[in-house]
Amino acid sequence: MKAAVIGAGGESIHTIKKAQEYGIEVIALDGNPKAAGLGAADSFQVVDISDEKAVIKALGKEKADFVLTVPIGRFLTTVGAVNDALHLPGISREMAVLCTDKFEFHKKLYREGLRKCHCYGVKGDKVVDWSGSTIPIEKAGSGNLSLSFPAILKPEYGSGSRGIYMLSDERQLKEALLTVSGEAYVLEECVGGEEYGVDGAVIEGNFYLILLRRKKITPPPARQAVGYFSVLPEDSFYGQVRDYMNAIVRCLGLDECLLHADIMKTNQGPFAIELSARPSGHYLHNLFTPLCTGIDPAEEYIRRRIGLSGNFIPQGTHSMLIHYFDMQGKVNQVPDKKQAEQAVDARIEAWECHLEYGQQLNAVSDGHSVMGRGYFVLSGGDGEWLDRQAGKVKKLFRMC
Repeated sequence: MKAAVIGAGGESIHTIKKAQEYGIEVIALDGNPKAAGLGAADSFQVVDISDEKAVIKALGKEKADFVLTVPIGRFLTTVGAVNDALHLPGISREMAVLCTDKFEFHKKLYREGLRKCHCYGVKGDKVVDWSGSTIPIEKAGSGNLSLSFPAILKPEYGSGSRGIYMLSDERQLKEALLTVSGEAYVLEECVGGEEYGVDGAVIEGNFYLILLRRKKITPPPARQAVGYFSVLPEDSFYGQVRDYMNAIVRCLGLDECLLHADIMKTNQGPFAIELSARPSGHYLHNLFTPLCTGIDPAEEYIRRRIGLSGNFIPQGTHSMLIHYFDMQGKVNQVPDKKQAEQAVDARIEAWECHLEYGQQLNAVSDGHSVMGRGYFVLSGGDGEWLDRQAGKVKKLFRMC
């Protein structure tokens, strides 16, 4: 069999190698000739993945049997377009649009009562509500919106915690709207609570919750995750998220895909921040989720696509923490894994450190600013205990 990868960044390599272990020939496509996944594939083509027609043409000649699901951003829509045009299994372009366009995502869920907040699209020089009514952007900060503060203004597509405005009053709102005029943005009320991540799969219309992750995040506006704690199934919120995600999957019409989502735990229950029909990045789907649950989502999805049984139901979930190196300042000492093991009571399940002596680390502002530094995974007690152990590891670096 032959499978395609659309968007061959470094986080695609795990899935490419898994497919090859099953004897699948992999062709990778990316617009960047230096993309890390191109070298891992059996063959590749340098194609702009934002150009749906070019990608469809390239893969039409290759006669791929299916598209591998890998971390990809806005151009998940290209994956959907390919599946539609070449009659391949997986998400459609319509599904992909609902996952990548934050305003379309909100409108669909809002109509079904699954996302209860006021949200607007910023389109050119107008602000648009869920029903299609518009307000000129210069009037939108004058009490003409059903919006309570604090509010957030964020890019309609992607962003990775970049280009976000946290707004506390109408003056800031008006200034921010004028700043982003002409670009595609979403304006919505901030929903308070604790942030979680979801790794799951949708098979034959049914949602399977593989791992629920509680986030350790930086303060607003970035709110960038610097760590994730696994949540055990006996936690009461686990069942709430499973039922809520089932309802969202039915609402969006998602099927035959892996997915990840950002969820807020509120006093009224789960609230969907964002969702996408592809696996999570940041060493989660390919490392943390398999360590916690014994389920490798990429491998199980491949098994399903080639006619073998795919298992998306964990037999058990271990209490673990993945923590990225989020320190700030000049690195004065870099420990190795053995030194870290001697300093903590937890078990170190994984360790990868790219920090060097004398390196200057800026404050974490987005995913790009922290992911290249590395990570460590701890297992043992509850979340509070694991967090204390992580603090011991970080102190070994001696920042100045």
